[in-house]
Amino acid sequence: MIGAPPASSSRRDDYGETLTAASILVVDDEPGMRNFLIKTLTPRCKRVEQARSAAEASDILDSTHFDLVILDNIMPGTTGLDWLKEQRRVGFFAETILITAYADLDTVIQALRAGVADFVVKPFRANQILNAVARTLDRKYLRRENYLLKHALSESGATARGRLMGKSPAIVEVREMLARVAPLPTSVLFTGASGTGKEIAARTLHGLSDRAEKPFVAVNCATISPDHIAEELFGLIDGGERRKDGLLLHADGGTLFLDEIAQLPDQVQATLLRVLEDHRIRPTGAEREIPLNLRFLFATNADLEKAVAEGRFRADLYHRINVLNIAMPPLKDRSEDIVELAALFMSEFSRTLGLPSLDLNEAVLLKLSRYDWPGNVRELRNLIERSVILGAFPAEFSGSGEVSGAEAIETLELVEQRHIMNVLDACGGNRAEAARRLGIARKTVDRKCAAWGL
Repeated sequence: MIGAPPASSSRRDDYGETLTAASILVVDDEPGMRNFLIKTLTPRCKRVEQARSAAEASDILDSTHFDLVILDNIMPGTTGLDWLKEQRRVGFFAETILITAYADLDTVIQALRAGVADFVVKPFRANQILNAVARTLDRKYLRRENYLLKHALSESGATARGRLMGKSPAIVEVREMLARVAPLPTSVLFTGASGTGKEIAARTLHGLSDRAEKPFVAVNCATISPDHIAEELFGLIDGGERRKDGLLLHADGGTLFLDEIAQLPDQVQATLLRVLEDHRIRPTGAEREIPLNLRFLFATNADLEKAVAEGRFRADLYHRINVLNIAMPPLKDRSEDIVELAALFMSEFSRTLGLPSLDLNEAVLLKLSRYDWPGNVRELRNLIERSVILGAFPAEFSGSGEVSGAEAIETLELVEQRHIMNVLDACGGNRAEAARRLGIARKTVDRKCAAWGL
């Protein structure tokens, strides 16, 4: 007699979190075996359903997605392996465990060719099937992690990391907006010039949300060939011989960040619009759709309204993704943050490159703060990295002084000097106008400039 499952669900997590969150379909024509599997799995899994025949299983899969199918091989009308081969042709996206009383070599070979992840020989005990299920799900999620890691590495090492640094009013406003929308499922469109930190802002939003422990998948639409981007995003079923899970399916449960969204080809724009509206995905060549639990974030440095007017971007997709627009400020509008950013990058590159840091003295920091930074934060980061490697700042940023980078952050006089000089630059050197904007006397500006040798 087959052993009874544990009476209590207190051991729900004994087989790992992947089992706890799993949805499983049991396909078997024997009522006793179905009941045993249902009673064994239900206390430990998120959802367990059953099918009495291959035909009933097909109908269930047409409307519902499962992480795993436990499949009996010998059933009336067809074998489990023949049914599985047919399902892979139309679109089968679950892992499979085959249960059989006849584990001969030919069956094993057929099972491997059909893509079966594991098989269990009848009769078996509860712990045997639970171990097989936990093992299969662990391998599934390990493959997903490896795939996403390879994808991140393939992004030319340009994946943005780190925090959204700074205390300027512009960046504080961005952080406040991110905190406000983080608990919501709403899509967000990040706009702004290249290098302003759109991906870092998107990662910050993901980290503040309830999806923080799930995948964050960043895709640069401009770096994927137009001929392959649909396959990369949505997946592929090739006549049952080959199945490729796209990045959307791998990101399921987490956040997908589509950068350079304006670069999507027309047909892919149409497909993406359907995914956003239906929350379902149909891989290329598949007859079935898969439900998706994804938060979508988008970014662009292009003028999407102009692209819509010129017919290069779908108007309906633009309105669908432009629910909430967060504009990332250019670095020239947050010059108060340059000292903090420069000190952070200096410390980071000195440590990672194993080279001595350079002095961020008052003269250097003043020149950094007065530069326009057309490449924004990325340009500042690159400048610091290059300077650490070469052992000196470029001539246009070099200077002498007695204050180190760490001390400079706390120097109020430097902050005051930088702020006044920025206002003077904005006024074209007109000290009277600068004094008016600063709310101080003209004589104060003259005295400060004289003290600075200007």
